[in-house]
Amino acid sequence: MAEQTEEEKRLARINELAHKAKNEGLTADEEREQHELREAYLANFRAGFRQTIEHLKVIDEEGNEVTPEKLKQVQREKGIRKD
Repeated sequence: MAEQTEEEKRLARINELAHKAKNEGLTADEEREQHELREAYLANFRAGFRQTIEHLKVIDEEGNEVTPEKLKQVQREKGIRKD
C-alpha cells in the first residue's frame, strides 16, 4: 500500500473530526484542530488553484489568444510569459 501524503492525512483527519462532530460532538481542542486543519487545507487548495489559473492561456474559436491583460501581466511578473 502506498504511503499517504501530508495532504491526504490532513483530509482524512478533517473527515474523521467531521464524523465525530456529527455523531458525538467535539472537545474544544478538537474544534480548534478541525479549524486549523480546514484553514491549512483551504490555503493549499487556493495556492494550487492560483497556480493553475496563472498558467492558463485563453484561445478563442478562431485560434486567437484572448488571455485577459491582467493575467498576462501576472504571467510576465512571474517569468511565465516572455512577450
